Amino acid sequence: MRKLNIRIWCLPLMMTILSITGFVYGQDASIRGFVYEKETGEPVIFTNVYLQGTIYGAATDVNGYYNIANIPAGSYNLMVTYLGYDTLLIPITIRRGELITRQLYLKKAAYAITGVNISAEREEARTETRTSVLKITPRQIKQIPSMGGQPDLAQYLQVLPGVIFTGDQGGQLYIRGGSPIQNKVLLDGMVIYNPFHSIGLFSVFDTDILRNAEVYTGGFGAEFGGRISSVMDLTTRDGNKKRLAGKIDASTFGAKLLLEGPLSKSKDDSPGSSSFILSLRNSYLEQSSKALYKYVNEDGLPFNFFDVYGKVSINAENGSKVNFFGFNFADQVNNYKALSDFNWNAFGGGTNFVLIPGRTPVLLEGAFSYSNYKVSLQETGKKDRTSGIAGFNAALSFTYFINKDELKYGFELMGFKTDYYFFNALNRIIQQEENTTELGGYFKYKMTRGKLLIEPSIRMQWYASLNTVSPEPRLALKYNVSDKFRLKAAGGFYSQNLISASSDRDVVNLFYGFLSGPDNLPAEFNGEEISDKLQKAWHAIMGAEFDLARHLTMNVEAYYKKFTQLTNINRNKIFEDTPTFANEPDELKKDFIIETGDAKGFDVSVKYDPGRFYFWGVYSLTYVNRFDGKNTYSPHFDRRHNVNLVATVTLGPGRNWELSTRWNFGSGFPFTKSQGYFEKIVFPDGVYSDPTTISGDLGVVYGELNTGRLPYYHRLDFNIKRKFELSSHTTIELNAGATNLYDRKNVFYFDRINFERVDQLPIMYSLGATISF
Repeated sequence: MRKLNIRIWCLPLMMTILSITGFVYGQDASIRGFVYEKETGEPVIFTNVYLQGTIYGAATDVNGYYNIANIPAGSYNLMVTYLGYDTLLIPITIRRGELITRQLYLKKAAYAITGVNISAEREEARTETRTSVLKITPRQIKQIPSMGGQPDLAQYLQVLPGVIFTGDQGGQLYIRGGSPIQNKVLLDGMVIYNPFHSIGLFSVFDTDILRNAEVYTGGFGAEFGGRISSVMDLTTRDGNKKRLAGKIDASTFGAKLLLEGPLSKSKDDSPGSSSFILSLRNSYLEQSSKALYKYVNEDGLPFNFFDVYGKVSINAENGSKVNFFGFNFADQVNNYKALSDFNWNAFGGGTNFVLIPGRTPVLLEGAFSYSNYKVSLQETGKKDRTSGIAGFNAALSFTYFINKDELKYGFELMGFKTDYYFFNALNRIIQQEENTTELGGYFKYKMTRGKLLIEPSIRMQWYASLNTVSPEPRLALKYNVSDKFRLKAAGGFYSQNLISASSDRDVVNLFYGFLSGPDNLPAEFNGEEISDKLQKAWHAIMGAEFDLARHLTMNVEAYYKKFTQLTNINRNKIFEDTPTFANEPDELKKDFIIETGDAKGFDVSVKYDPGRFYFWGVYSLTYVNRFDGKNTYSPHFDRRHNVNLVATVTLGPGRNWELSTRWNFGSGFPFTKSQGYFEKIVFPDGVYSDPTTISGDLGVVYGELNTGRLPYYHRLDFNIKRKFELSSHTTIELNAGATNLYDRKNVFYFDRINFERVDQLPIMYSLGATISF
């Protein structure tokens, strides 16, 4: 049993922080503040703020915050440039030791200058490590073909390097060898336990409320913990601070209403205000499909969802702000194929804040939230399954700006309860109800030394229910070989407690539940004693960035993830773990099994964005393996080759026409072959069952696990949009599109019992209209 006094490892951390803080106060002058859109009051993110003609500058963060430190006394021109906005130039005089807070407002330009945006992106590439992280904005999401004209994060994630999507109906996202349970999803700092609806074309997030999404496919820093594969960190907008605005959207799939506006208006050159944003989305595909898509399924497509998200933001004069938010996401599938009823419901809320202390060069951020998720599944001929997870998370972080360096440290507290009830294929119950607490602390320091960026960090994660402390060192590096060529690397150690309430071996599984801190594990794995119950992984990533031409960039990354311990549902349990069956092997009586595995591969992405035309191309090569103590096998999401090509062009003098297309190609997924069939008798009354009167079920004799491969997958999507401007604030957009344009018969899975092939969605046309005001 491992124990660690938390005060011991906190003491040197705090001493280091205090010594650096004291050093910070003695530095030269600094300028800090926020950059806002003048028209709406929304922060302008990831833009450059710099002193004209000098080397002093900084990029704004996801809150629009910038900090330029260690400036010699003198007179300068403070300059901001960004795509789609007029250049801002402000004279400023700085005295030694002065800390100036200045809010900046950008006005939309009549003509967009693409070179400005290129400069901003390349400056960020030189000053951020950016290994295995992709920053996504709503503008990027809207550049791919969208179903019903509703661009969605779920559709965009599928074109990212290293991301594998397993199906249109109940499919899940797997990121560089990690299963969905190993991917952490945060919305404004709040944990979202299921980010995708049953029909895989839609997430729970309305694109129009998003400000930014950052997807870490591996090698992420110590500020994130509790997951061993990847992180999605999403931030929502504050809402229009100047006027009431909104959007009404309707299509053949569903409808949406978005409202935003000021509660107290922001005055010119003053960020003091309060605002709101509210989004409601509803799917009526179950009703519309009976009329429009009967060729897909005679009974229609019974995929229903309803999403609500609301947020109120209160902004102070100096840029500090506090947000209050809440959500309710619901999903239901009625009587589809083998399902008689499936539904899940999630709700929660919380608050976060950004605080700028008056005379201290520090950025203080914090969050507290609660999230609840429940899922139930009733299947024809099978017993019900239910799962639930509910809990809170609280976080506090401090960021100091020291010359060109950056120090960040923080703490995170999580508490949640899991409730799970399930019968496995052998009719044995697996049940758990448990309360869990986790406490994490981290320290990260980003150093710039000439052409070299070094970002070491460490996280200490304490799992209270397991009485285990996990030290997790991490490191990111970048070397600017030249202005057009950069090398980078990242890696570290990661752990998590949560496990999935479904098996990684299930090809199709709408049921997405959670378990925590399992005690019912085997005592040994592969001849070695199991020391603790955590799932663990090591990441190692290397890559290079190339600026091939003015508008053309390429990114290459190779990665390796070593999963040193994984926990999975034991599908072969036939005995209860009681003294009566003490002599039976663990693999036949334990609720869970231990596995190891690895994922390796490389990704190549190319982006060409000269303005009216946009191209994004990705190729991924992936190898994923699992070892269960006896056999090495490929999990069902092990896709060897994956290609995504996206192209968008805007036409017309006012760029009112937009054509977009996406083509996806993937090699076949693994599957287990059938060797024969037999009558399966389950003996429902135990020893009192009479086999001569029992009607058995159809049993399957399986071959070696996942040695077969399904056919190759490919699909073409297309979308066309036409925008009509009625006034300065009012537009109507009409759209039409098709998914799987050439009607490729892509196999989803094979129903062995009914001997029926089940395909993914065929060609599906869509029409939609959007009114923005």
